[in-house]
Amino acid sequence: MRVVTIRTGIVLAREGGTLPRMVTPFRLFLGGPLGSGWQWVSWIHIADAVGIIQLALEHTTVAGPVNLTAPQPVRMEEFASVLGRVLKRPSSLRVPAWVLKMALGEMANLLLTGQRVLPARALQEGYQFRYPQLAGALEDLLILTSRSG
Repeated sequence: MRVVTIRTGIVLAREGGTLPRMVTPFRLFLGGPLGSGWQWVSWIHIADAVGIIQLALEHTTVAGPVNLTAPQPVRMEEFASVLGRVLKRPSSLRVPAWVLKMALGEMANLLLTGQRVLPARALQEGYQFRYPQLAGALEDLLILTSRSG
């Protein structure tokens, strides 16, 4: 029997999850890196997450662990900088760890510790990312949202 184990990074989507909560301080001109800013953020656009899951379902050669992450993880400092640039907001106010823990609870640990995870299996299977770069992913998710809403 073939078993595929999906391990996911931070899935970026318009609704739900971490991104809408991260955007709020930026929209209020209070955005910046979370915690030290040095931690890795292994992220993936929701469309690519679905695409890799579909690849794993359809390709019988895929077995074992499959990382749902974009091919270019970034440090939190860079994540905040790109998010600020996309939203046309400053990104210099650092959010202390304790504030994040109060706001997000256990989800904050994901953002404060981080891991540099690469999608080796998806790339090996020939998956073509729609959003390999953070800026493109955030522009797709946030700029279209602000135009329509």
